[in-house]
Amino acid sequence: MKWFHTCLLAAAVSWTAGTARAQILIGQTVGLTGPVAATVKEAVDGAKLYIDSVNAKGVIRGEKIELVTLDDKFDPKIAAANANTLINEKNVVALFLNRGTPHTEAIMPLLEKHGVALVAPSTGAMLLHSPVNRYIFNVRSSYQREAAKAVAHLHTLGIDRIAVVHVDDSFGTDALEGANKGFAKANLKPVAVVKADRNKPDYPAIVPALAKTTPQAILWFGSGTAVADGIKALRAAGSAAQVVTLSNNASAGFIKALGDASRGVIVTQVFPYEKSFSYGIVKEALELAKAKGLNEISPAILEGYAAAKVLIEALRRASPNPTRQKLLAALESLQKFDLGGLEISYSPDDHTGLDFADLSIIGNDGKFKR
Repeated sequence: MKWFHTCLLAAAVSWTAGTARAQILIGQTVGLTGPVAATVKEAVDGAKLYIDSVNAKGVIRGEKIELVTLDDKFDPKIAAANANTLINEKNVVALFLNRGTPHTEAIMPLLEKHGVALVAPSTGAMLLHSPVNRYIFNVRSSYQREAAKAVAHLHTLGIDRIAVVHVDDSFGTDALEGANKGFAKANLKPVAVVKADRNKPDYPAIVPALAKTTPQAILWFGSGTAVADGIKALRAAGSAAQVVTLSNNASAGFIKALGDASRGVIVTQVFPYEKSFSYGIVKEALELAKAKGLNEISPAILEGYAAAKVLIEALRRASPNPTRQKLLAALESLQKFDLGGLEISYSPDDHTGLDFADLSIIGNDGKFKR
């Protein structure tokens, strides 16, 4: 009998260990609360659509993927602390779909120190593209390309009095650089460039500074509720200037935050129109969303979905028992991987990802139109 109980205990230990080995832990630090929470939720939901579908099929050699998400409240210091916990305590294979340029900068030293890949940071900062960082694998296009495209679009409409509001951090500086490239190409100069505090924008100072330059259009580079509140303050002051913001605000949550001020706001996009069913990725994501009771998808959901497809393809190639080093090698060998109408490729010299940029406008119905 003692021998029997010993065997049972050994079997239980073996089964538990096997179960632990079958978990592929992926870490995420992101602002589940704070000014970007609405957009973050949509991106995470999009990633989970694909991750859950893969787990249901058990297609990575029976290994289940678990996304361990910690809330950094959109604070770079908390993001760095969370990343340290995920890497050293949770022992994640990779970090995934974090958000924010200063936040990514804060965790970059940890990536190199521990040999951990960061897949699909939800920021288009040029510093993540050039020079190539061995540990960062971008999926979305750069903010600079988006900003330059926005200026070019306004110029083609005959709009040449353009002001810029940018958050006073590395994201805002990066977006401003892209806009300046667009201005130079169009042989224009901004009528005003106004900085905004990331945490507490001073709208009573910002709006009059814009108004006195009588802009036809305003490029507003910031995140979530900060931009939404700024646009509402602008409209309350009587300005009818065309407002353009970047894809970091491409979510249904951002439109909701804008309320009645949403109509006519232009938002740049880095993925196909979420109603363009000619793209396989759109059709796939919508079908999975409907299975979970969602009747439509947003650009943010699509970004999360695309990010998860890249991550899981690399995990497949790094299996069985993917390690940090095996995943890095798998990512760098990813060539012409079809996301569903969009191809993505990496190499040791290129971690840029997709090169896609488009424009949308928020219609009367509170939906993105292209």
